[in-house]
Amino acid sequence: MQVGDKISFGSYDWRVLDIQNNTALIITECIIEQRAYHDAYKDITWADSSLRKYLNGEFYNKFNATDKSRIIPVINKNPDNQWYGSKGGADTQDSIFILSIEEVVCQYFGDSSSKLQNRGKNQKYWFERKDENNSKRIARLEANKGGIWWWWLRSPGRVNVKAVYIHGDGNIGIQGNNILKGNISDGKCTGGVRPALWLKL
Repeated sequence: MQVGDKISFGSYDWRVLDIQNNTALIITECIIEQRAYHDAYKDITWADSSLRKYLNGEFYNKFNATDKSRIIPVINKNPDNQWYGSKGGADTQDSIFILSIEEVVCQYFGDSSSKLQNRGKNQKYWFERKDENNSKRIARLEANKGGIWWWWLRSPGRVNVKAVYIHGDGNIGIQGNNILKGNISDGKCTGGVRPALWLKL
């Protein structure tokens, strides 16, 4: 197995993002469903979000005993938002999770860390649309016949009623979308979910 490979695990196709010490970090190839980040419009961090509860409960329990034995719980860091200072919250132990802005921007989809660390004076909401790594972050919605869609990250947005997301064009929505309604113009919560986990090889 190599980074970049596509594998099947459970009932999903996954992309290998990293390999360390006979374990692999994998993320679903597609956006597998649409859910709110949290079930109420209130200040929240990943630690207390309903999406985290769902992924580590109901979603995790969809796997059979053999597959569960290969999923390795990890401690995730949840840094504050680099542009706005909103709180990332406590470290969390997760069996299944969504990626942070640092993981998506600095590690696993090319290195755009300079844009995260050096906010331009005219940048309010986005990284630059010409970021060379945007195309690597584009994801398709499995249930929508492969249409491109936006997906959640676990990092806080400009305030803690928002969470960072990846726009349909792969750009980083660092200001965040509404944790309950997602993109309000869509009329209902449409936030895409791409679960990630560490897998024992």
